[in-house]
Amino acid sequence: MEEEIYAERSRGSSKVKITLLDEEVQEEAQIDDNGDVDSYDDDDDEDEDEDKEPVGLGVLEKPENSWSLLRELFPSKAGGTPAWLDPIILPTGRLCLCDFCGEPLQFVLQVYAPLTEKDSTFHRTLFLFTCTSMACLLKDQHEQWKRNQDKASRSVKVFRCQLPRYNSFYSSEPPRNNGKDKPSSAGAVLCGWCGTWKGDKVCGGCRRAHYCSEKHQAVHWKSGHKRRCLPSSISQDASEPSNNRTVSEVQEVANKSLWPEYEIAIADECEDTISDDNGQVNSLISSSRVDESIESLIDSFEGEDDKKSWASFQERVSRTPEQVLRYYRDAGAKPLWPTSSGQPSKADIPKCTYCGGRRAFEFQVLPQILYYFGVENDVHSLDWATISVYTCESSCDGHVAYKEEFAWVQIASQSSTTQR
Repeated sequence: MEEEIYAERSRGSSKVKITLLDEEVQEEAQIDDNGDVDSYDDDDDEDEDEDKEPVGLGVLEKPENSWSLLRELFPSKAGGTPAWLDPIILPTGRLCLCDFCGEPLQFVLQVYAPLTEKDSTFHRTLFLFTCTSMACLLKDQHEQWKRNQDKASRSVKVFRCQLPRYNSFYSSEPPRNNGKDKPSSAGAVLCGWCGTWKGDKVCGGCRRAHYCSEKHQAVHWKSGHKRRCLPSSISQDASEPSNNRTVSEVQEVANKSLWPEYEIAIADECEDTISDDNGQVNSLISSSRVDESIESLIDSFEGEDDKKSWASFQERVSRTPEQVLRYYRDAGAKPLWPTSSGQPSKADIPKCTYCGGRRAFEFQVLPQILYYFGVENDVHSLDWATISVYTCESSCDGHVAYKEEFAWVQIASQSSTTQR
């Protein structure tokens, strides 16, 4: 019964085209060694299969309580700071950075997705991060088409963390969700500016403010730490272990770099229900604003196949237009692609770096989330058509606390792409 309780929690613009810096790379990605198209999701009855899949839809809601998104409650959440599952051994070094500009990556969302088939995945969370620069995302497009790369450069990164039921961080009993749940141990000190990555660098003046990078130390210095850099005037916000801070304190430290924080509520997709205006009453954004995030794409397709894919995508999404996440981890699962162009082949999805096994689709993130985050809808702003996340099919174990998985991005490409 308790296992079922945990499992239940996990089920709870511009032109769209792939922009490449090298046309040969695109051709290679679409054609296999025998000269045949080898789509990762190619099935003659793809449309029929899509309509039958029980997809979990994620919509954003403001957290009911200040403690609702703390790590000991195993939340699915978007924006703000991550609620790290393993609070001690966090990703470090290059893993935290955009491989193009070197800036620390911004937290997008996390999905609590435990698996019941083995004890080591009793707790399991997937974390998605991105660089906020559209120029870097365009470069990322070029890199994701390159095959057989041990260390591909990316601006979008995904990490998987999993724990057995009996671990040193949390109680083996389900959380009570009454504001009194506490973790079993403290977490690592986090960056005093972003509140996201491990604060393993210390201010040389006060020796109390911690940072994940020199860049965040510099921006914090310029934003006001310079005036407060005295041992007697430094607050404890930047030096206390993260589990001792409240949500509001974390946001206050990093309020200039974080996206707004939401809880992700996940429910099964209704196959036969089309949302109407009445269904939008409780939405965080109006239906017209949701429509704006996708309708601006309709007139810009260049091929009939893309138009057909878009029509299918639009019809499916319109059933719950406020959805920002589509989750489905099962054999044969596949994303709902906005366009036919730019879909990966089987060879484009790399094997698991840790066990060598196959990666399978698990969830996708829709561009509507950017409007909840307040990202401007202009030519220079961050934008995508969809981000599809592929994870190790066996959710392999190992000594690495946060295993990097793979994200495939279809971008919403601006006409000024070549000028970036």
